[in-house]
Amino acid sequence: MGFHYRLVTMMVMLFISSSISSSLDMSIISLHKDQEHILLRSLEEMKWLYEEWLVLHNKSYNKLKEKESRFEIFKHNLHFIDKHNRLENNHSYIVGLNHFADLTNKEFASIYLNNYTNNIGEFSPPMSDRYIHRNDDKLPDFMDWRSKGAVGLVKNQGRCKSCWAFSAVAAIEGINQICTDKLITLSEQQILDCEMWETGCCKVGYTHYAYEYVIMNRGLDTDRNYPYHKKKEKCKWNSVNAASITQYEFIPRNSENSLKKAVANQPISVVIGSHCLAFQFYKSGIFDGACGKKLKHNMVVIGYGSEDGKDFWIVKNSWGDKWGEDGYIRMERNIGNPTGKCGITTYASYPVKNCPVNS
Repeated sequence: MGFHYRLVTMMVMLFISSSISSSLDMSIISLHKDQEHILLRSLEEMKWLYEEWLVLHNKSYNKLKEKESRFEIFKHNLHFIDKHNRLENNHSYIVGLNHFADLTNKEFASIYLNNYTNNIGEFSPPMSDRYIHRNDDKLPDFMDWRSKGAVGLVKNQGRCKSCWAFSAVAAIEGINQICTDKLITLSEQQILDCEMWETGCCKVGYTHYAYEYVIMNRGLDTDRNYPYHKKKEKCKWNSVNAASITQYEFIPRNSENSLKKAVANQPISVVIGSHCLAFQFYKSGIFDGACGKKLKHNMVVIGYGSEDGKDFWIVKNSWGDKWGEDGYIRMERNIGNPTGKCGITTYASYPVKNCPVNS
């Protein structure tokens, strides 16, 4: 009897969870079907969506006043989403509710984006000619390192400005798989705890901080042995290293062709501008929206391609798989601006590993 009751209860809970998730998705995706309705949501409907969203994302607040104030922000964000997704706007991407829906864009940026005091684009690191574009380059029209087994699962940095570590680690995981044919999930936490600049979750970090630590340490441990805790802790270094690199290099700046050549050979760390509501709530499609004026967020480019005549980059994020296209974003490519979409060509770097001759 007890087992039967637990089984029925579990099935009911799964049905409710599935229904909530589906209704929230449809509340955004089906907006195109009723253009008048999307800008005329009743207060009751918005409250209903808010309560469903709270359950779906396991959100709760200590005080009723905070819940009410967050609802006001939720309404503002929902209005932005509804307005953006109207058919007549003819966007190449859609936006939707996600786990950031109770945050203003300013709050979102302060929690998840790096606050560089000077524009990182003004920094001029030494460039390598390894991936410099040449007219006789023969590159594939499409590349996706996921299909080649060089990209791990999407991770979640949480409420910590550690995107720089996640970007670098994803690039290291990629080149290590390309060289060894083994995809190993590596530790961002080890970098946060042990790198010499003591950046942690609050201070500004750069991908080359991570590369330099891995080189100095002669490698990096696995995420299983050194799991991520979303905060800086005491360094628990040991001599076990699952993967290593020999150096790191920067791609020639302001060249989408050079970036394409690099991505054709390995996943590449980049820094982009992402301080805007459209990026915060990106859901799917080829992103061609506003990006913000400064480079704020580190990601990793894992491929490129074209759809309906529009070129795009495939970029892996570290905000979990509920953001974007299962944790990824396709960003407009070949836009006629040297810095690329959202400054993607400004500060691109990659780890170097000595691969066996037959790799």
